[in-house]
Amino acid sequence: MPLVNGDASTSSAQLHDQEKTILDYKNALDVLKNEFKEKDGLDVQTLVDTKARGGLTYNDFLILPGYVNFPANKVSLETRVTKRITLKTPLVSSPMDTVTEHSMAIYMALLGGLGVIHHNCSVEEQAEMVRKVKRFENGFILDPVVVSPKTTVGEAQKLKETWGFGGFPVTETGSLRSKLLGIITTRDIQFHHTPEDPVTAVMSTNLITAPAGTTLTEANEVLRKSKKGKLPIVDEQGNLISLLSRSDLLKNSNYPLSSKLPHSKQLICAAAIGTRPDDKIRLAKLADAGLDIVVLDSSQGNSIFQIDMIKYIKETYPGIDVIAGNVVTREQAASLIAAGADALRIGMGSGSACITQEVMAVGRPQAAAVWSVSSFAARFGVPTIADGGVQNVGHIVKGLALGASTVMMGGLLAGTRESPGDSFVNKDGQMIKAYRGMGSIAAMEDKKAAGGAKDAHQQNAGTARYFSEGDKMLVAQGVSGYVLDRGSVTQFVPYLLAGLQHSFQDIGVQSISELKMGVLKGDVRFEVRTASAQMEGNVHGLHSFDKKLYS
Repeated sequence: MPLVNGDASTSSAQLHDQEKTILDYKNALDVLKNEFKEKDGLDVQTLVDTKARGGLTYNDFLILPGYVNFPANKVSLETRVTKRITLKTPLVSSPMDTVTEHSMAIYMALLGGLGVIHHNCSVEEQAEMVRKVKRFENGFILDPVVVSPKTTVGEAQKLKETWGFGGFPVTETGSLRSKLLGIITTRDIQFHHTPEDPVTAVMSTNLITAPAGTTLTEANEVLRKSKKGKLPIVDEQGNLISLLSRSDLLKNSNYPLSSKLPHSKQLICAAAIGTRPDDKIRLAKLADAGLDIVVLDSSQGNSIFQIDMIKYIKETYPGIDVIAGNVVTREQAASLIAAGADALRIGMGSGSACITQEVMAVGRPQAAAVWSVSSFAARFGVPTIADGGVQNVGHIVKGLALGASTVMMGGLLAGTRESPGDSFVNKDGQMIKAYRGMGSIAAMEDKKAAGGAKDAHQQNAGTARYFSEGDKMLVAQGVSGYVLDRGSVTQFVPYLLAGLQHSFQDIGVQSISELKMGVLKGDVRFEVRTASAQMEGNVHGLHSFDKKLYS
């Protein structure tokens, strides 16, 4: 067959000196192994050498591709969030008052991550949010909302609005461990136009129950076979012991990655507190509501206040894990690890709505901070959370590669439907949502934490986080702004997870632990990006474009 464009063997094109001896292509792997003693790119120690190249952010480097011999859906994203608690995905939502309340915490847990409920609200409001998370999906609901025969239809309707679900058992005394009389369902009250009638006038009495001692598997099977929405569990005297919900069975099938406690099947719930004496009272009420993880929320975690609080919590509430921080140096980390912290939160001034580095001249570039703290904490078995500076999937991957076990997101989730606040259309026709840093003046002047009391300044979560409770003049360490609407986290988080799996596939690792091991062994390599390289790696050279992230 003729060579249309000429025969290379007779071409006048001259080979470079190093190309004059052409090696056998079959020996390419042997040549690579024998002649190149060091792998392409940089190892992590060379990459993060701050003396040589200063502190790096996520945009300053890339991870080099590896070898692909598995499909992306085989990548496991399971990881530890504390010493004792493991999640199926490495995503955590930030305890900011424009990011995480009960709705975000519920859906982050359902999707395999964790939501940390903010504390810029009253103690009662925060405890109620924890209860809503713990009640949302259960195996056996051990503390169901129960009503009495005297409860009116109108009151039952208000309960449905408050809790977001219907179907309340009716017992003789209106409490658990009292004789079960019936169940008042949404269907019973939906079209009942006499709100002052007692629930006994419309409640369902044709009930299917299961005896105390029934296993979760057995109870689920009874519920599957029945056409009822709820399965009451009763003792020999007919007293209500617990409850099982059909909707929970559906959630189990729709959310297979759910972050749940193995013994109760309740969603794992985390919430933030400060380090003031009053926060001990707040923690007591959160513990009563079922809290699993407490996050000590401070911009500078290496303080006597936080160390004392860690010791108090570990002694008083041994069943609650403590995430301490924030820290960016080994020295800060060592103090909190020694006090008993179950995990560390890393970041100071790297958040999208944070201006601490600019105003205070204190902080650290996030990539440098994550590596320094994580590599130290790992020696003591303490997981770390990379908090701040995350703008996309790639930043999450880089945080994990530098040693973090999970990544905390604020601005990235603030525009979702599950974050607090309402979306609205701006003058350009874009759907946006309010977002603010907890160090912003707006957050620090918010009076919800004190319930409108005169000492709101002293009880505010923003002032506590930045040690500003006693200041006559507030100095902002954050800003208020708006973010574009991102739809629901039920779509956005799966996009992030799929992106993570494909990134891991490109790197050639099948799990977070394998990624970390590859980094430590020098098998996973890096490259520093110049300013020009960063421009090249983004969209360029187009007249216009549509950046649709997923479908």
